[in-house]
Amino acid sequence: MFIQTEETPNPAVLKFLPGREVLKNGTAEFCSKEEAEKGSELASALFAIEGVASVFFGADFISVAKLASSDWDVLKPPILGLIMEHFITGRELLCDAGFELAKEQQGDESDPVVRKIKELLDERVRPAVAQDGGDIVFHGFDKGVVYLTLRGACAGCPSASATLKMGVENLLRHYIPEVSEVRARV
Repeated sequence: MFIQTEETPNPAVLKFLPGREVLKNGTAEFCSKEEAEKGSELASALFAIEGVASVFFGADFISVAKLASSDWDVLKPPILGLIMEHFITGRELLCDAGFELAKEQQGDESDPVVRKIKELLDERVRPAVAQDGGDIVFHGFDKGVVYLTLRGACAGCPSASATLKMGVENLLRHYIPEVSEVRARV
């Protein structure tokens, strides 16, 4: 098994591509060892490596964030080994108990503006954000403001606010006149 790695716009995050499906539906993010222990054997094992700060599972990739004091030259080999071992042995990625996949885009489905926002996010934004090792989650639309959360590699990226304001906000405002602003929801 060969696992590719890609740098992301966030220098603290590397994207690992095992060459197979990681998650069939949705995404999963683990920001602490405790979350990982409840939700994923692989994520828990990755957190056992000193210097791992978070783990994110996408459709066909795994993004791992490191602590600022850690070095990729030291972290990369054991991370690759754990990912390879996990997929070769065929174990389940997520535990059944105690963990839910990310709440996927919620909102009033009867509102045509919300439907259009979700459609644009799914078709235009999500693929680009996934390419950078992350995801974007829609939380609501109220009085012209769209509330979103960046996850995975995109969450702590130095260009995250620019992505939301210059990229996503401009796109949504261009296609949906009712949108006046995009705000990050923490």
